[in-house]
Amino acid sequence: MAGLSVDNVMALRQSILQRNNALKDAASTVASPGVGNSGGAQGTGGADFASALKSAIQGVSGLQDDANSAATAFEKGETTDIAAVMLAKQQASIGFETTLQVRNKLLSAYKDIMSMPV
Repeated sequence: MAGLSVDNVMALRQSILQRNNALKDAASTVASPGVGNSGGAQGTGGADFASALKSAIQGVSGLQDDANSAATAFEKGETTDIAAVMLAKQQASIGFETTLQVRNKLLSAYKDIMSMPV
């Protein structure tokens, strides 16, 4: 793993902001479907949310792969930058914890909706 630079951190920050905006857009589309629509717009909102969720999960998977490869490179002696390895591990850990919390909130919302009387 190459050394951590300001450009890499800024690129990661920009990626996180873009994903956050995509999730906000998906949430606003699902939360406020067009007035007068009889469910026709739900398909596109669901697809947007699904693609945003899929890309977020793939991003977390990529962070975990990067962290594992950095740790393996450190264990083999290919790199001596323990700070970069620990940073990659922490980024992967935070990404995983965030994904876990989003999953928990989605399950909680699903349970709440399913327990509503009709």
